[in-house]
Amino acid sequence: MAMRAGVIRRTMLFMAERVMFVQLKTGHNTDKGPAWISRVRFNKSWKTAYWHGKTLRRWSGMFDANFYDVETHEEYWLSGPHRDQVDTRYSNIRPEIDDDIREVYEAFLRGAPLPGRERG
Repeated sequence: MAMRAGVIRRTMLFMAERVMFVQLKTGHNTDKGPAWISRVRFNKSWKTAYWHGKTLRRWSGMFDANFYDVETHEEYWLSGPHRDQVDTRYSNIRPEIDDDIREVYEAFLRGAPLPGRERG
C-alpha cells in the first residue's frame, strides 16, 4: 500500500489545473443541462479530468460531449470559459460558479488571464 501512495503522490505532481466550463449532457436536451465554472485537474496526457470528486475520461466518439464519468457513464462537455459568458451553443443556461474559483473567474471576465493560461 505504501508503494501505491507514492505512485499517487508522483502522479499528482503532473496534474495541470484549469478553470473550466463544465456541463452535464446526459439526460438533458442539447445544452439544457446544469453547468458550472470550476477548477478541474487534468492528468499529464489531458485524457483524464478530476472534478467535484468525479473521474472524467476524454472520449472523442460522443456526439455532444467530450468527457464521460468513468463510474456513472454520464456525459459532460468541458471547455475553457468564454469572457462573453456564452459558453453553451444553443441555450442561455448560466453556470453555477464554484466559490473557490469565483474571484479568479470574475478577474477573467474583467480581462485577466486564467491561471495556467497566461501565455494564451
